[in-house]
Amino acid sequence: MTNTRYRAMRHVLDRIEDTTPGKLEITKEGIVHDLQAPGRPHELTAGLMARRLEGAMPDGIWAHTGRPDVEDERQGVMRHPDVMVIAFEAMQGEGSFDPRTVIAAIEVVSRSNPDNDWIGKMRDYPLLGIPVYAVFDPRTGTGAVMSDIHPTPDGPRYATRKDFVYGEDVTIADWTISTTDLPRYTDTTTN
Repeated sequence: MTNTRYRAMRHVLDRIEDTTPGKLEITKEGIVHDLQAPGRPHELTAGLMARRLEGAMPDGIWAHTGRPDVEDERQGVMRHPDVMVIAFEAMQGEGSFDPRTVIAAIEVVSRSNPDNDWIGKMRDYPLLGIPVYAVFDPRTGTGAVMSDIHPTPDGPRYATRKDFVYGEDVTIADWTISTTDLPRYTDTTTN
């Protein structure tokens, strides 16, 4: 993707994101639009993971669940992790976060667009240089933690994948937390 094309897509997102439902991100393929806003199980899982991580981490490291995005214009990628593990100092300033300052990205799989988390972000986060990527899937009560970025002919990829089921302890970067009592999607929830 050219920088001109990326800047044009970024300009469009800046103009429509406040009036468009759901979440908008930019990948090498173009704009990703998750139509549904996250529902309670999704947001509860993200919140629980953030609180549990912050309980295990030292002062100065945050499990951040808000804005802004992580962005690398050179790579043509702008993503918004559900939870970012990041140092307080790296959060200061204006604009998007530098993805190379993110210690770990955590995603809660959305029911409406699971491939975005399991495929797209699995490709984009190592490209951005995010060393650890954890995925929690309320559809199945499972997840995985990816690490150890290495080069491949298709670009950087994670070399190590550790799968888990809800109820087990999981290690994300340097911190181990419980996955007990995480919510699951039911037939009547949307995200």
